[in-house]
Amino acid sequence: MSLRDKPTGVKAPDMSVNQQQEIIDGLTRENASISPKYFYDTRGSELFEAITRVPEYYPTRTELAVMQTHSRAIAQSVGPGTTLIEFGAGNCAKARALCRLIDPVRFVGIDISADYLQDAIKSMRSEFPGIELRAVAADLSHGFELPADIPRAKRLVFYPGSSIGNFDPEHARELLERMRSLIDGDGALLIGIDLPKDVAALEAAYDDAAGVTAAFNLNVLAHVNLLIGSNFISCQWLHRSFFNASESRIEMHLEAVTDVLVCWPGGERSFAAGERIHTENSYKYPLDKFITLLSLAGFAKTQTWTDEHHWFAVIRACA
Repeated sequence: MSLRDKPTGVKAPDMSVNQQQEIIDGLTRENASISPKYFYDTRGSELFEAITRVPEYYPTRTELAVMQTHSRAIAQSVGPGTTLIEFGAGNCAKARALCRLIDPVRFVGIDISADYLQDAIKSMRSEFPGIELRAVAADLSHGFELPADIPRAKRLVFYPGSSIGNFDPEHARELLERMRSLIDGDGALLIGIDLPKDVAALEAAYDDAAGVTAAFNLNVLAHVNLLIGSNFISCQWLHRSFFNASESRIEMHLEAVTDVLVCWPGGERSFAAGERIHTENSYKYPLDKFITLLSLAGFAKTQTWTDEHHWFAVIRACA
């Protein structure tokens, strides 16, 4: 059975023609895909924060434990007087913890979800009255400029949560190179990476029993409807995730329950029952391979802290 519905007719929010075309190009290629950056509308950002609290999702609590266990060493390595710049800041929860640890002179949160980030920055003002707080809306997958009045001295770029794993190795290196371009010789990068581990633990983390990750994955369809005026219906799709051992990555997909015809202004795409849209990768880097990647991006020196089970690593890297 083929299902046809009219496009939503909802006016897309302000976004570039290139961004809209990027989504359409992904949907119409042979192996359809949606970039994971489109997970993060306000609802998607809220769902991701809920994911970090489900029992199966170990990365957030393990990273936090690493930073708490090694807090003194991390603070000493960073030193005072920094400008803390967090990529993918979201609700700024991890930035709050780091601000309490290193007491920076300013914090700059960067995220694709502008409204969600602005709300998070506002909520930080009463807790950190002595820190200059800034929000910058930007797409991390493309080049962007920080405001000119943010000093270059003693910048600490912070990228927690193993989010670097959402990029394939080539694009991960490009992002690391952009981070390197933001800091001078007195600056550094503080980054969290998820390490390889038991497959059952990995797969459970991306398919929790409560279905929060499934809701997060399916929410991207509602966001895409708004962005390009398409007519995805979430109940026609299932959340699928699995570990791809040959690529050392978790993959997330949306699978059509039945034959579906998705339409948007000026185009359409048929999906057969069982056909998938690839929505996310999450690479699990062995520590030595990631340090090599850092070196290729211009970070010659590293310090590493990990948990007792070697599930997760926090790395300080500098030139």
